[in-house]
Amino acid sequence: MLSRLSEQIWADWIWFPEGHGWDDLKDHDGKVYPKVQDLWATFPIALCFLVARQIFERTVAIPLASLLGVSDKQRLCAPPNPILESYFCSTSKHPAQSSIESLSKQTGCSVRQVQSWFRRRRNQERPNKLKKFQEASWRFTFYLLAFFAGLAVLVDKPWFYDIKQIWEDFPKMPLLPSQYWYYMIELGFYLALLFSVASDVKRKDFKEQIIHHVATITLISFSWLVNYIRAGTLIMLVHDASDYLMESAKMFNYAGWRRTCNYIFTAFAAVFIVTRLVILPFWIIHTTAVYPLSLYRPFFGFYFFNGLMFVLQILHIFWAALIVRMVIKFLPGNDIVEDERSDKEETDSEDEDSSRERKSKNGHVQNGHAPLNNNHRKAE
Repeated sequence: MLSRLSEQIWADWIWFPEGHGWDDLKDHDGKVYPKVQDLWATFPIALCFLVARQIFERTVAIPLASLLGVSDKQRLCAPPNPILESYFCSTSKHPAQSSIESLSKQTGCSVRQVQSWFRRRRNQERPNKLKKFQEASWRFTFYLLAFFAGLAVLVDKPWFYDIKQIWEDFPKMPLLPSQYWYYMIELGFYLALLFSVASDVKRKDFKEQIIHHVATITLISFSWLVNYIRAGTLIMLVHDASDYLMESAKMFNYAGWRRTCNYIFTAFAAVFIVTRLVILPFWIIHTTAVYPLSLYRPFFGFYFFNGLMFVLQILHIFWAALIVRMVIKFLPGNDIVEDERSDKEETDSEDEDSSRERKSKNGHVQNGHAPLNNNHRKAE
């Protein structure tokens, strides 16, 4: 039964245009074609990326951060308080006003002190600038190398200049060694990103990032299986064209190089809009979704591939809106562009105001709230 089901799922008419099938992708006469088992190579490649990242962040990113002057603002730690800690870990990191008032009664602390405690406790869990810099520098390095590697792979190919040639003799286009490695390395990197997502810096578009990674991995894998490789290499190149600029802008942002960050981010915004909102939809997606209709009758694989492309395009529009908002913020003369996807660190100004109220004549904290103030001065 499983064998019969597999035959139905992988039937030629589902994944290929009429008159073509999996037999077209069998090696012959010295010509090599993509195979399902090739994709297993991406898992050890992803593992190598995870290991390489750890080595890179320790041996390259940290010294580079020191060279660029990346420094963290010292954060005030929340003083030990079992009741508030239990609520923070098990119930909510952002308690409602009614919960704050209830916790105030339980701990014998003022409402303002409870609010201050939760603010500091949340800040303790936010990643510091050094971690963000390490992550950005790793991605910058890969995207930069991947972009120029992609150019080297494609610059001498006729479909780089005449995009309609991605369908020439489809699906019987033989696989080139450069295409093999370009695909395996790109797919391995995105798998590594998916594996490390739990430990990476969490941003406001976390769910969108997961969707993007999954759609990208599925798109790359599927395009490999059915030999949409020419289109796939162009799509990967378009994505890598702007990503390294974004990561470099982040690096200079964390280093406090405001003007440099703004210039690079402006360049990133321009490249992103041109590649993701112009070249990708009006050249590449048009050639994968509209042009083939003049060559073949529509089939499921055609709809599946282009459906994934439209998912990516929707995400690009979403991110383009965020990018435009960021550009608008600093074009009139604001200090620095900030990543709209990041959680901003909350201020401790209220803590400083409340500390003035708690100081006695001898300069010690004497507000009568022992549970919250244990080791308070030591924490500060």
